[in-house]
Formats: sequence, C-alpha cells, structure tokens
Amino acid sequence: MSMTIKQVKQEIGSLSKPSKMPGHGYSTPAKNCITGSKLSKIVNSICSVCYAKKGRYIFPNVIAAMEKRLKSLSSLHWVDKMTFLIGKQEKSGHFRWHDSGDIQGVWHLEKIAEVARRLPNIKFWLPTREYGFVREWMQFGKVPENLTIRLSAYMVDGKPPISLAKKLGLTTSGVTPKGFNCPASKQGNECGKCRACWDNTVDNINYKKH
Repeated sequence: MSMTIKQVKQEIGSLSKPSKMPGHGYSTPAKNCITGSKLSKIVNSICSVCYAKKGRYIFPNVIAAMEKRLKSLSSLHWVDKMTFLIGKQEKSGHFRWHDSGDIQGVWHLEKIAEVARRLPNIKFWLPTREYGFVREWMQFGKVPENLTIRLSAYMVDGKPPISLAKKLGLTTSGVTPKGFNCPASKQGNECGKCRACWDNTVDNINYKKH
C-alpha cells in the first residue's frame, strides 16, 4: 500500500499534539466516551470536571478533527495507516492514546495494541476507564511490552482500581495524594524529562485536578 502523510491524514485524520506531552497523541471527542459520559453526570467524578470539555478542546477546528478520527476508527486498513502516520511523525519515541476520549470497544483496543506491536521502538501510553473492555480483551490479547495501559480512577480522591490492575498485570492512575505524583504542575504544566506515564514499572500515578 503506497501512501503519503497527506493522503493518510485526509483519510483517518491527523495526530494531536498535546502541549504538555513530549510527543504526539490521539484524541477523540470526550462526549463519545462510553463510561465517561455516565460518570460526567456524577458529582466529584473525574469526568464531571473533564479538561477535554473546555479550553482548546472546544474550538470548532479541534472538535472537527476529533470527530474525523472517531469516524475513521472502523475504516479499512486503519491500523496500517495509523502505524504509517505515527512511524513517520513521532520522533520523541513516546506517544499517548486519548488525551481526549476513550476506547470504543474490544475491537478498538486490539487495533491500538497492533499499532504498538508494529512500532516497537515507540513507547505508547493508554489511560482508560473502560475496565470491562480491557478485561475482555485480555482474555485473548497480550499487552505489547511498549504499551502501558493505565486503568484510571473514577472519582476525585477516589481509590484507583489497583486490585483489578494487579490481577491483569496493568497499572493505574488517579487524582489522589498517594503514590507517584505527576510533576507537571511544578514545571510549567509540561512533562519535562519525566516519562513515568509510559513506564509500566510505575504502579500508580497521581495527577493534580485540572
């Protein structure tokens, strides 16, 4: 399959570029999160104060780009095209799935895992609140060594799903004062030299509410 970056972007959309991150990301509309949409209606849930529903995320051009990515997920050869795009554009060696949005099903998680398998020199980080999809996928799927899946907590100051994560051999994240604290708030809201989110030996990461 002969492709150019321009052609691929026209078909499946561009990569996102979160200002905090060292490299590129991939975002879809937060309103289409399956579990997140339910949590957003619950007081003190992390999704009720979702950062991806404000700021630059509500600019019309950003919304259009995220909707295009979401629509393209089921397109033919999505894995081939995404692998090509990330491989060509990601120079930092670190990529984040879903700075906005979440996985849409077991089939979606398998596609993400396959992209990681094909790009072993890039470290991927996937935060998700879709525990059920992850658990179902892991009955037949194996997490690539370069893909860190973090099960994200539901509630602000709530306990992350540590027991489930340990059972599945995964890691967690939340908004609590315990564990490894993300240093971004103390360094201009940027990752800087920290790469803990992509490190599957860091069991739990705590983020400041934002």
